[in-house]
Amino acid sequence: MKSSGQSVAVAVALLSSLPLSGAIEAQAVAVASSAPISAVGYTVTFTPATARARQIRVSMAFTVGGSAPVLLSLPAWTPGSYEISNFARNVLAFGAEQGGMVLRWEKSDQDTWRVHPNGVGQVTVGFAYVADSLDNADSWTKPDFAFFNGTNLFLYPEGRTLTFESSVTVVTDAAWQIATGMTATGQRSFSASNYHDLVDMPFFVGRFDLDSAEVSASWIRFATYPSGSVTGDVRSGVWSSLKKFIPAQVRVFGEVPWRTYTVLQIVDPEYGGGSGLEHQNSHVDIVSSSLAAAGTSLTSLYAHEVFHAWNVKRLRPAEMYPYRYDQPQPTTLLWMSEGITDYYADLSMVRSGLLDAAGFYNTTHAKIGEIADLPPIALEDASLSTWVHPRDGTGYVYYPKGSLAGLLIDILIRDASDNRKSLDDVMRDLYVSAYKNDRGFTVEEFWSSVSRAAGGKSFADFGARYIDGREPFPWDAVLPLAGMRLTRDTIREPRVGISTVEDSTGIRVFEVLPGSASEEAGLETGDYLIAVGELATNDVQYTQKFRARYAASPEGSSVPLKIRRAGREQVLTGRLRFSTRVETKLGEMPRASPKARRVREGLLRGTTRP
Repeated sequence: MKSSGQSVAVAVALLSSLPLSGAIEAQAVAVASSAPISAVGYTVTFTPATARARQIRVSMAFTVGGSAPVLLSLPAWTPGSYEISNFARNVLAFGAEQGGMVLRWEKSDQDTWRVHPNGVGQVTVGFAYVADSLDNADSWTKPDFAFFNGTNLFLYPEGRTLTFESSVTVVTDAAWQIATGMTATGQRSFSASNYHDLVDMPFFVGRFDLDSAEVSASWIRFATYPSGSVTGDVRSGVWSSLKKFIPAQVRVFGEVPWRTYTVLQIVDPEYGGGSGLEHQNSHVDIVSSSLAAAGTSLTSLYAHEVFHAWNVKRLRPAEMYPYRYDQPQPTTLLWMSEGITDYYADLSMVRSGLLDAAGFYNTTHAKIGEIADLPPIALEDASLSTWVHPRDGTGYVYYPKGSLAGLLIDILIRDASDNRKSLDDVMRDLYVSAYKNDRGFTVEEFWSSVSRAAGGKSFADFGARYIDGREPFPWDAVLPLAGMRLTRDTIREPRVGISTVEDSTGIRVFEVLPGSASEEAGLETGDYLIAVGELATNDVQYTQKFRARYAASPEGSSVPLKIRRAGREQVLTGRLRFSTRVETKLGEMPRASPKARRVREGLLRGTTRP
């Protein structure tokens, strides 16, 4: 809630003379709102000249009916990226004019400008936006390219409805092209029927590769920057993946929600890993050069972001419907929005043949291991906490843990209904009952839909223990219902007892574990380990060879450690120590019941019984 300085003063005076109930009503009245505006149009300018300054020029024109102040706000965050980014900090040289005359303006809060028109007529405001952040939620420029989100550039009238229509005109070099999900009204002009659509369709402007293909009776476009970053067999592989998993996702909901869909991808050699951000008919990926070169390794990322076109961009929790752009919108259901989306990314890959059953089990097992290494946390708590980026490692645990919760719920539904219903039915039910009625869904509605799909089975205990609670997931009780099992092997392994890092001169020791063979031998931090026995440590298979060589040796056996210390080589002797670890593996039960096999096959193939 935002207030101008004047309205705050009025509110304070009024509140001091009112009883509590009246004060609350007065507080609501005191909220500042913009004067109404109409005929809204935006112009975005990106040319070689603005590129040199790593800026994008923006102007907004609108019509006013008088001299009342117009309050224009810039969003503080981009939906899908659950953090306050304060995009207003990137605004430079703000100004306003009407009929050739400069208008008076001032800030009313950190991301709102109060403009004072001279009277009836058209007002134009403008500014430069610093576009140097390679982030899915922000804007980024190079000499021949710009990527931007509407949340970064497009102002809206504070306190007014966001259902206003608007146009966007892009001014750029004649040789450059444009890719966006917005509706084109001309060669470089576009329109949106409301502000939510306006800011949910990012742009590529400049030199980049762009091609398209028909998938599930709709056109899919693939735009990649820089030109030549995704070509040949790699690009063909991306298209092959899109053509397979998209139909599998369409079958979950029974409809294609877009007219066109655009995959917008930036490849940058300095970017670490890969990330994506969903939009209603597009998504933006930023990936490293190595990931882009691998091609098919990005399929899971694509599948996750495309599934968001249904789950999040249309079907989403009530706390986030509609979007507010000036404040956080926390929800306890983010695990469903993100985690279950991640589960369906895996399902759509296995159902389309991009991943076999073994690959699905390995992917799922990796998630089990990921959450096992983190502090216990409830999925509802993790959903709420993501806005503050907790530093205990749980900031994004709702992705893998939410995915695993989706698997467990799916199995329980299929088991209770003898594979006549599934989590797919829940997703369709909520999509129709909530999204199709222009609203979000609640926690109660989610669990009610799950219960109905399971023939009335209660999930209250499951939710209390594993979603709102911090108990370990009941793998041993639930997986067998789908003919799966989590096996555990206890392995006793020889250990040297050090942590190392490879640098330009060898394998350097940066930690010696207390009580280890290395500590007993006198190894020190900063030493270079050359060999253990006859095994050279610079061998890429050193770890496997070490374990094989000493696995049958008695504990306490002598272990020669060849090191280099202060430039001189020497041999130290320690005594072999063993440690025990438990290795788990997810796979199929060889003697699963016919019902469990039906559940398993239905889950992997996306089928249910008549």
